Amino acid sequence: MKPLIVLLSITLLAIVVYLVLGKDPDYMHAGRIGMGSMLLFTALGHFLYKKGMTQMMPAAIPYKEFWVVATGIIEILAAIALFFSLATTLTGWLLILFFICLLPANINAAINRIDYQRPEGIGPGVSYLWFRIPLQVLFIVWVYWTCIWA
Repeated sequence: MKPLIVLLSITLLAIVVYLVLGKDPDYMHAGRIGMGSMLLFTALGHFLYKKGMTQMMPAAIPYKEFWVVATGIIEILAAIALFFSLATTLTGWLLILFFICLLPANINAAINRIDYQRPEGIGPGVSYLWFRIPLQVLFIVWVYWTCIWA
């Protein structure tokens, strides 16, 4: 839920900044700023909640800690590319692939009731997927709309 709030609020703020500056809003750029901000926010979790994030991954994935840190770095680099409109189409396609690749970890975490912020705690379970899967689809559509379709 927090990443969605960051995505929507920063996108809206970027649109307001355009209007305050007396410019026609560039909705695609505002959407990329929102997505980039969300990616920075979620990247922070890869470093603050590394133990819990490693538990989210299916057992078959080796070098879990490496992948948690690597995906956090990928999110930071993607955010920079979105902020500065660098290789926007390529960044968009790579982010879509990234979001698809992350979904199994979220499904595994839900099935096994893992709370990545409190690794000893109990997560929300499979019912969380009713929110998470549509959210992941929203992220993919958002990136497609602001990076590729634009």
